Amino acid sequence: MSPMEKGGVMLSVRVKPRSARDEVAGWDGDVLRVRLRAPPVEGRANEALRRLLAAELGIPAARVGIVSGAAARTKRIWIEGVSAEDVATRFGAAG
Repeated sequence: MSPMEKGGVMLSVRVKPRSARDEVAGWDGDVLRVRLRAPPVEGRANEALRRLLAAELGIPAARVGIVSGAAARTKRIWIEGVSAEDVATRFGAAG
């Protein structure tokens, strides 16, 4: 069984690296905007993104994966074991 068959949520996330602080900035349509202090080198921003989303949702970082866009600002993120309602409760509803 692949990780995506276990249940979870796929998100589109737009990352702004080298920001003043780590924060989830809200929705822009159906894309979650996230600001990160980490620079986009050597996977540091990707790891910071995984840790931030996991912390915000109260789950282990291992349950957050980058499906596509690892080298881009817009990424597809799979979060295992959470529901769309969990995401909406924590980050608000997608526009």
